[in-house]
Amino acid sequence: MMKKRSLVMFMLFSVITLGIYGFYWIHLLAKDINTLCRGDGKKTSGLRAFLLLGIITLGIYDLIWWYMLGDRLQDTAPKYNLSFKESGGAIVLWSVLGSIIIVGPIISLYIVIKNTNALIEAYNAQQPEAVSTAGQA
Repeated sequence: MMKKRSLVMFMLFSVITLGIYGFYWIHLLAKDINTLCRGDGKKTSGLRAFLLLGIITLGIYDLIWWYMLGDRLQDTAPKYNLSFKESGGAIVLWSVLGSIIIVGPIISLYIVIKNTNALIEAYNAQQPEAVSTAGQA
């Protein structure tokens, strides 16, 4: 059973740990996205690639990572009878252009958390059904 995320807790723990929690959070996010979106033929790379390729490309890979993550969430939503209007493009636009108004990256992160939490809720709702039907067979 996956746990839902909180923007407030993310920001609080990131400040307390001087940003280290953010890396752990990305690791867990990638792991959960791969579980939620299993069977779509894609894989969200983990923290190691996020950090190394982000450094090598001066942050460009990180934007691509967020873009692909947002698109993957949107593409997976119908599998759980959900629909997200925000795509990877919206996430990157809020991150980059929204940084002009300072709160853009926070809005971008909120979108990712909101969409991920909706998928987690639907995923968790399906799990007891799978366990109970497996026990009957």
